[in-house]
Amino acid sequence: MNWIERLHDVYASQRRVRRLADHLAPLIPSGAAVLDVGCGDGLLDLALRDRRPDIELRGLDVQVRQTTHIPVEPFDGRHIPHPDKSFDALLLVDVLHHADDGEALLREAVRVARSSLLIKDHTLEGVLADRTLRFMDDVGNARYRVTRPYHYWPRDRWLATFRELGLELGHWRRKLDLYPWPLSMVFGRSLHFIAQLTVP
Repeated sequence: MNWIERLHDVYASQRRVRRLADHLAPLIPSGAAVLDVGCGDGLLDLALRDRRPDIELRGLDVQVRQTTHIPVEPFDGRHIPHPDKSFDALLLVDVLHHADDGEALLREAVRVARSSLLIKDHTLEGVLADRTLRFMDDVGNARYRVTRPYHYWPRDRWLATFRELGLELGHWRRKLDLYPWPLSMVFGRSLHFIAQLTVP
């Protein structure tokens, strides 16, 4: 682990998990069975379970880690190995920009969800957005050998894709307060969003 990764772990990682859990927990349906696609070690799911003991959480990941906080199944990054409408809600937290085909994976999520999708990802907007997002991706994921194709979309493409898939946007939040000052000045900005979507 290099000094930048240590800095990330000390000043950003734990705060990010707490903030994301605070934002996402109220958006999950009551008593929901939730599938977290691309869950990593499931640390976010642990924080969500603390806030929402009424929900059931399971995970999928391309690379299942040796230690996880929830049950995690392997998948190929494109096809979700579950029947149609088998989970109340699906979480896709910073995963679609890692996919070879983000639209195909999103279509799979729509197929598997009974009621809603919760997406946290990035918007390619603002000065040096692409370089900033690539740097963040590398710091957060290179050590875990996560594939990083850097497929970031502008807000208009996200909204157009949601419409094409018949998803109804119920919540869109951009100010997530994931990073402490002064890191927030560089890595916060308009680069992040959380969306809650109702599936058709």
